[in-house]
Amino acid sequence: MEKESENFIRRLEKHHDELRWLYMELYDNSSMFAELCDKMGQFYLERAEALKKRDAEREADPDWYKRNDMLGMMFYIDNFAGNMKGVESKLDYIQSCNVNYIHLMPFLDTVEGRSDGGYAVADFRKVQEKLGSMEDLEDLTAACHQRGVNVCMDFVMNHTSEEHEWAKKARQGDGEYMSRYFFYDNWETPSQYEKTVPQVFPTTAPGNFTWLEDAGYYVLTTFYPYQWDLNYKNPRVFNEMMYNFLYLVNRGIDIIRIDAVPYIWKELNTSCRNLPQVHAIVRMMRMIGEVVCPSVLLLGEVVMEPEKVAPYFGTVEKPECHMLYNVTTMAATWHTVATRDVRLLKRQLDVVNALPKEYVFLNYLRCHDDIGWGLDYGFLKTQGMEERSHKQYLNDYFQGYAGGSGSRGELYNADPVTGDARFCGTTAAMCGIEKAELEQDPAALEKAIRLDVMLHAYMFMQSGIPVLYSGDEIGQLNDSAYKNDPLKAADSRYIHRGALNWGKVENIRKRGTVEEQLFHKLKRLEEIRAGEKVFSADADTWTIETWDCSVLCMGRYYEGEKIIGLFNFSEFDKTAWINETDGEYVELISGNRMRAAGVNIPAYGFYYLKKLDGADISAD
Repeated sequence: MEKESENFIRRLEKHHDELRWLYMELYDNSSMFAELCDKMGQFYLERAEALKKRDAEREADPDWYKRNDMLGMMFYIDNFAGNMKGVESKLDYIQSCNVNYIHLMPFLDTVEGRSDGGYAVADFRKVQEKLGSMEDLEDLTAACHQRGVNVCMDFVMNHTSEEHEWAKKARQGDGEYMSRYFFYDNWETPSQYEKTVPQVFPTTAPGNFTWLEDAGYYVLTTFYPYQWDLNYKNPRVFNEMMYNFLYLVNRGIDIIRIDAVPYIWKELNTSCRNLPQVHAIVRMMRMIGEVVCPSVLLLGEVVMEPEKVAPYFGTVEKPECHMLYNVTTMAATWHTVATRDVRLLKRQLDVVNALPKEYVFLNYLRCHDDIGWGLDYGFLKTQGMEERSHKQYLNDYFQGYAGGSGSRGELYNADPVTGDARFCGTTAAMCGIEKAELEQDPAALEKAIRLDVMLHAYMFMQSGIPVLYSGDEIGQLNDSAYKNDPLKAADSRYIHRGALNWGKVENIRKRGTVEEQLFHKLKRLEEIRAGEKVFSADADTWTIETWDCSVLCMGRYYEGEKIIGLFNFSEFDKTAWINETDGEYVELISGNRMRAAGVNIPAYGFYYLKKLDGADISAD
């Protein structure tokens, strides 16, 4: 036992002083800190030997997740394969997609009808019965590890369900548990919060507080009335949530997605977003992980521009999250589809490329959530686009009402007063595949498939880790069946959360089908990305002017190798007036040799141009 604890002691000694200093700054409670350290030791001892071996291997190779072969896929367990055992039975398919990182959407215990898609957790140590058990989770993670597949889950730190054990006791008037939330017996303090705290869902869940008639109190509910915000000013809350975190990673989880990170700490007379104490908490969580389970990564859900997101990476000396989402680039991508104008996207990529290479972003075309139009409207105004009218255009375009659009989908949380709305739809539907199939228009279908593939090729070219949403690899369409379910009908996000059609998956073997075309074209892109070292996270990345606002050009350079990516966001053939004069290139999809100058690109087409050996190469 003493020898087994050597690694734990070594790691704790490395972080102890900083961890204690941060803890005491927040809580000034030495006994609670001592309890935290004791519990960390217990969770370490309980950690399976296979996981400890994984910890040691990845501690020796801390940049393992920055390899160019990393590819993620996210899905709801029931929609993908029914339950956890079903997912385990589909690992062959997951690997056939070249995926080595799966994000299991929320699977912890919730209350049906008041779950917010699983983000209102009633028990952090219980799996939803319809999905399986904790034993099933351990079997699944072990099976994934044997195949080299990493497993990610959501850890909802900001709030609990009102049906959580703590919330039930708080509602009954137990002061110890009331102190774990924000309870007020009159409107005075809540009214002060409301003056400075923005609303997350102003139309579907207005305000930030909920009146509990039976208890006679207001409680802070930033998201929905059944999700009660936790009070991290209480050290008991922090400790217990860290114990939940360690319990879950001991089940074999490799990546913890911290939900709603910026909201964790609340202060009066502030926006209750991105406060300094949030960074202290995430930094402590990072150190706790590095002591007990150093193979585990933290993925932060921070929905802001990259330059504002960057602080959540921490610093080189004091890191916080390992990875963050590239949300703004995703929104700018769809803006570019609707406008055929790459100038905003180019500007966005330049911001990301200027950040330190240590920062790893997760890139995606869509996720389980809606698409919000959080764009740089100051820049767009210089291009003649006003915020309200442009948001209206984008929502009209993706509903199929404007701009020659082939897109189909629905608005989410539309506000007729402000004109704000968010958009929902699958990638295939937004690219026009759904409309073309319904109208049996072969020419439109071919164009929509090209757009879909081009967008994935562009995403793979970005710096970071690409993540697919399950079903996008076969062109899954919208699912309007949610409207027949009274528990889902009010939430249009379910239109792109439909169950994976395994009958359609079988079509990947039928030549010429949409599924076959998309699956194999994306697979080829994935193989190129995994096989070319220039896609490493350490590569130099930059954009190149094309002198055509419909064509984006991106460059990557690493250890003497260079690739130029060209992407036509227009339905018309275009010429990229680049002039890379350093010799001959080979186009990686076709194998054709060509010069990287005055390149003609077909409508919604793309090229991956790799510099051939034997010439001077420069990233300038």
